[in-house]
Amino acid sequence: MTSGNLGNSTSATSPAHTAPDPPAPVSHDPFFRTATAPAFTRALLAGLAAGRYAAVRVPGFMAPERCAEVLGALEERAFDSYGAARVQPPVMRFGVGVSDHMADGGLADSYWPALAGHHEAWQGLGLSFDPFLFCREGLGAHWPGGVAVGRRGGRELGAGVAREPNQGFRVHFDDSLREYADDLLDVPLIGQFAFNLYLSVPPAGGETVLWRHRWQPEDESHRLPASYGYDEAVVRGAESLEIAPRAGEALLIDPRYFHAVRPSRGARRIALGFAVGIGASGQLLTWA
Repeated sequence: MTSGNLGNSTSATSPAHTAPDPPAPVSHDPFFRTATAPAFTRALLAGLAAGRYAAVRVPGFMAPERCAEVLGALEERAFDSYGAARVQPPVMRFGVGVSDHMADGGLADSYWPALAGHHEAWQGLGLSFDPFLFCREGLGAHWPGGVAVGRRGGRELGAGVAREPNQGFRVHFDDSLREYADDLLDVPLIGQFAFNLYLSVPPAGGETVLWRHRWQPEDESHRLPASYGYDEAVVRGAESLEIAPRAGEALLIDPRYFHAVRPSRGARRIALGFAVGIGASGQLLTWA
């Protein structure tokens, strides 16, 4: 009887009889997407620079036997980590990048002797080919201005590094315009990409996630202390896309979008990587 009385007393506006709100419409930017193609064409690179795509992926960019050669050589070497004070969780790497040699908005002199050691380490792998030259040639094969390693003060920067972010990368963005007080390269840049070639991928995890959100001054309230990264709340509510890595695949993204790498599960995630800029000269310029 009690339940009958409660039923009779329930009004038409009671929560028990109120229809749920319709789901909020899902907004989607048709240009926030990934393009997949057999090669990096002029149209795809121009589209990425113009904002027509967020990422371009080329499956089978490097043949399995070449991936195996580079991976086998790297697995015989010890990897270093990025600066622990700035990069947590730790990310392992083989090679030298500019990010650990920034000073007062510029590049510290310590970079150049470290780069000399980097060259010796890569030459010591005894590879039958230069993997970074291979990547540059494939990247710039259809670009009219060609591709070259960028220079600073007339000196060539590093060609690339091997990275192993098995515990992932935090949410962050990359933009040399904001990271350096003056131009990083001798040639001013009018666009910037990030390149990765996957040598080894885990059976689960390791995805690259991009959010349709670029840095705003208020985002600094979400920056983690003494870190390159941000709390993921900085991209709350932003449209996102997720890209699972595939061995032998090359991925080019617009790194001005906030992005992250998810932790790997079950195997090492090792990729060759470098930054790519479109110089005011029209040439593609790379650095690490």
